[in-house]
Amino acid sequence: MSRLNFTLENEATGSKARAARFQTLHGEVQTPIFMPVGTQATVKGQTVESLKATGSRVLLANTYHLLLRPGPAVFKKFGGIHRFMNWDGPVLTDSGGFQIFSLPSERAMNEDGARFKSYVDGDVHLLSPESSIGMQKAIGSDIMMALDQCIPSTAPYDQAVAAMELTHRWARRSLDARGDSPQALFGIVQGACHHDLRKKSAAFLRELPFDGLAIGGLAVGETHAERYEFTGLVTDHLPKNLPRYLMGVGTPIDILEAVHRGVDMFDCIIPSQLAQRGTVFSSHGKLHCRRAAYKLSEAPLDAQCDCHTCKNYSRAYLHHLVKADEMLGWHLLATHNIAFYHRLMREMRASILCDDFAAFYERKRVELVRTDEENPSVQPKKAKVFLLPRLGDYEIHQGTAGFSSIRQLSSGEVMHSVNRPSDEAQTLYVDQSDLAARLLQPTANNDELVLWDVGLGAASNAMAALHCFEKILAAHPPEKIRPLRLVSFEVDLDPLALAAKNAGYFPHLRHRAPHAILKEGRWQHPDNLLTWELLKGDFLSFLESAHVPDLIFYDPFSSKTDTDLWAPEVFARLFKHCAGKSADLFTYSSATAVRVALLAGGFFVADGVGTGPRAATTAAFTRKDRPAELPSSPRLLGEEWLARWRRSVSKFPAALPESERPRFEQLIETHPQFAHRAF
Repeated sequence: MSRLNFTLENEATGSKARAARFQTLHGEVQTPIFMPVGTQATVKGQTVESLKATGSRVLLANTYHLLLRPGPAVFKKFGGIHRFMNWDGPVLTDSGGFQIFSLPSERAMNEDGARFKSYVDGDVHLLSPESSIGMQKAIGSDIMMALDQCIPSTAPYDQAVAAMELTHRWARRSLDARGDSPQALFGIVQGACHHDLRKKSAAFLRELPFDGLAIGGLAVGETHAERYEFTGLVTDHLPKNLPRYLMGVGTPIDILEAVHRGVDMFDCIIPSQLAQRGTVFSSHGKLHCRRAAYKLSEAPLDAQCDCHTCKNYSRAYLHHLVKADEMLGWHLLATHNIAFYHRLMREMRASILCDDFAAFYERKRVELVRTDEENPSVQPKKAKVFLLPRLGDYEIHQGTAGFSSIRQLSSGEVMHSVNRPSDEAQTLYVDQSDLAARLLQPTANNDELVLWDVGLGAASNAMAALHCFEKILAAHPPEKIRPLRLVSFEVDLDPLALAAKNAGYFPHLRHRAPHAILKEGRWQHPDNLLTWELLKGDFLSFLESAHVPDLIFYDPFSSKTDTDLWAPEVFARLFKHCAGKSADLFTYSSATAVRVALLAGGFFVADGVGTGPRAATTAAFTRKDRPAELPSSPRLLGEEWLARWRRSVSKFPAALPESERPRFEQLIETHPQFAHRAF
């Protein structure tokens, strides 16, 4: 029985975001919640009164630092941290595991715990699960954390296994040390950036009598994309009836993304840390108060903010304090930042409770990455017009994210407008399809693997597949590799010709193969294990005559530009062509109209992996049971999606006559994917 009496109030439609509440020894907590970090029993530069005024309800303190100074005797004298620092709200204490991790040269780790030298007086201490819990009992925190071994998120597999297993043994010891204390205790999921270990750790800890579970070992070396991926992976394997805490994360956009993936609780030093550097968050983006642009500004930091700083001080005054290195400046900016975080959490909670989080998320994810660096402090000189290379109806396009792509002039549509083309090709198509493993999968007759590349464009997907093949070939004997037939379909070769001629913008084309495709329409690898052929012309004219595919990378222009290629009848033809073979299709689009067209065509449709800012993509299969065989384990659309489809304005294909709509609706409603019967 949990000591927190956790209540899940609502889960957002179209998201894993949750609103919940639970009861601690010092009051109720409503989630999602941000906890300011009070490492030394104080949030830097803040009083208890200023913290309460910002909306702070829970504070985080650190066992490692408080163990060394002031020490357990002080807390025993005062009866705990609440009377000591005059804070009457809930307190969560970290176990000290992360701090031990951050001092690798000053500690020795073994089964007993971590032996380290004090930075205060040089004495040697042993932080064990038992002593960590003992100190947290003395502090009197409402929520304690089990001691864990934190390692870099990029650690190799064998190191991650060892750290995870030690964390699990320490978790049991932490529970034993807690005993009958009324204080809540959270376990910590570890496993670095290894999918199977994170699943294993979550499965182990959820069987123990913890009052909540935390995700540790992130924000310590991984990319943002990996952090989002593994956060979502872990929450998928945590119980719904316990709070979920992502430790040490992060920026407002990181928190938004984590809430979207099902996290309830957060802590981070960023609001105070950035304030000391003169940086604040606002409803119109991040502001750098040292900039001369604010020297004469009478405006508040954020007109939408009602914190003490924004109600009383101008940007000009705050700019002055920061430039003069005055402590008051740090205090006022940190006050605003903490208030901004709390307002963001309240807005997210409200949107979840009214089931509007999906729209809120899409709006906020744009707002939270803005910065005033986009707005110059002085009017820039008129730049010289520089036209990027063009060919026919296409030009090279350079986005604000710093990568190049191809733009069609007539439609204005940009190929890969959101993510770097090579990155999206790798994540969405090569990795998600498990192409590398397929190439090493033996078949009875060493049958070739047929891959359709629908929408060659600038060949980012085809080249990602080719590079994958060449990596496999470099590491394995040729006889162990399955032959690959890569078939590209394209009606207009100008995008590839433009990109290949300007390969400085497109590094993935620095290879002889795309030039051979342009010149001869065919390229064969010297080892004769890969054949790449081009079918130039309308895809629909080749659909039934081309080699039956095992894999389909479906990447035409959007349905707005290439309407014919996204119609239900096209997917029906494609499904029929592949019916004798298990075929998997992957595409960047997650539009309702695209998914319903695939379903109408006969495919089983699932959520695909997210790619960078793109929250979701789509995977489709000719077999109902196929998703379970893939490492990514795509989740088939279920009743929740079907309910949203029934309400959608894109319920029917645009070209579908009114008279055909009842039949089409019946086709979707009775699809085997939703009928819970075998295919």
